Amino acid sequence: MIGIDDVRAAARRLEGNAYVTPMVRSPVLDDQLGLTALLKAESLQRTGSFKFRGAYNKIASVPAQTRKHGVLAFSSGNHAQAVALAASLLGAPATIVMPTDAPAVKLAGTRRYGAEIVTYDRYAEDREQIGLAIAQERGLTLVPPFDDPLVIAGQGTISLELAEQAGDVDALLAPVSGGGLIAGCALAIKALHPSTRVLGVEPETADDYRRSLAADRRVAIDVPRTIADALQVTTPGELTFTINRGLLEGIVTVTDAELIEAMRFAFEQLKLVLEPGGAAALAALFSGRVEFATGARVGVILSGANVDPVRFCELLSGAGQR
Repeated sequence: MIGIDDVRAAARRLEGNAYVTPMVRSPVLDDQLGLTALLKAESLQRTGSFKFRGAYNKIASVPAQTRKHGVLAFSSGNHAQAVALAASLLGAPATIVMPTDAPAVKLAGTRRYGAEIVTYDRYAEDREQIGLAIAQERGLTLVPPFDDPLVIAGQGTISLELAEQAGDVDALLAPVSGGGLIAGCALAIKALHPSTRVLGVEPETADDYRRSLAADRRVAIDVPRTIADALQVTTPGELTFTINRGLLEGIVTVTDAELIEAMRFAFEQLKLVLEPGGAAALAALFSGRVEFATGARVGVILSGANVDPVRFCELLSGAGQR
């Protein structure tokens, strides 16, 4: 099992390579909700999302002789860009399996960092099967998007930084897809402050984690239809579920409309651009989906900013919601 020592080791590898992202405050939000919102802006991380932390920690841990043969990842975009950049920094060729409908900004970013892209149909093909076959054929090291101890430990460094920047928190909200982000952050924050409530946030149409925790087993759903392309995983990771079932207080779901309102609030009040999935935790807080005691200190992870400018404007104008 992964522990706080693994997260601290990841922090040492990331030092000087990943950004220490700012903790942002909003008096407007605090006054409106009657609490202290501590907003961790991972949207300002390298490649525009938290994913760089886990990708770099994983690839940096691969022996150099193995790493030089190359790495492979499958991703809708944020992990893809993170792996592409981390591999480039560490001298490893990268191959990325991405859905054909991935946002153009994420495809372009992945190519910009020098990766080879192999596309697939997310509604008809299995990305893991495609990725594993290519990795085996070419002798590449797989860098999973979430279900890997080193990836999870890398994501957990966010909680270490939040604790240093803000001190104790009564609760932590984080978006949930495969579960790697919240698993790493829950491990770290619980080790530092055991009484902290940790809650995950999913789109209501992509609630595989909520269903899985309720059933006490991993539940698979169809590929969800949601504007949050980064949160379209169909079942929790095996390792992440083992961790999260013991550490999470629960899962909160939000609508696409609530994601858009959180994006609008972040843009207007925080001067931050968030992609739909990156705004999930803020949406849960902003929409009142979770009740907190007056004056509670709530950590909120703003996980990503990789949204096409045209799409961003469509969503905020009401023209792009599907």
